[in-house]
Amino acid sequence: MAERPRGSLPIALGALALASACASLAPAPPGAPERARAARTYSATLGVSLRSPTLRGRATVILAFARPHSLRLEVPGPTGLVCVAVANETALVAVFPGARAAWQGASTAAEMEALLGVRLSPRELMDLLVGMPSPGVRDYRVSWGAALPKRVMATLEDGGRLDAKVQSADLDPTLPDAAFDLPGREGLRQVDAAEARRLLGMR
Repeated sequence: MAERPRGSLPIALGALALASACASLAPAPPGAPERARAARTYSATLGVSLRSPTLRGRATVILAFARPHSLRLEVPGPTGLVCVAVANETALVAVFPGARAAWQGASTAAEMEALLGVRLSPRELMDLLVGMPSPGVRDYRVSWGAALPKRVMATLEDGGRLDAKVQSADLDPTLPDAAFDLPGREGLRQVDAAEARRLLGMR
């Protein structure tokens, strides 16, 4: 009997899972992509899974954005918020209330990767969530609900996979400007990106 090539079973199972997911993708209703992409604001609760060559993690994320460049992410935990991260036109700041810690970087794809493991700029992440592919994505698949994507699957340039399942979402909600103020860091210890990712539970 010919020997099965080593590693072929995991590859085959991965391909089968991807094929199954792609087969069940719901197409966009007429006019929905244009309305979603024209929206100025968005808020959602997401179930996010990330697998990259160096990191992996899974979390519930409460996300909001206001175009063109304001983004807010909250990661809830069993006893309160694990992390609040806000990006504006120039800066990206994350605070970890339970750990009394903070991290700060620039609002760029490289710094988003340093913090979250996803090499996408805040604007590119906004685009993905409303059904627009990004130049930083190798493969992009969307399953649509009535008005918005309900699942987004993206393979990044480094081979990492981002899978976001939308639990609830609102298009063009009224969001207070204060939601996108950078979090205060006074009295918090400054941490590097590796420590920030550990606090987020990424490994």
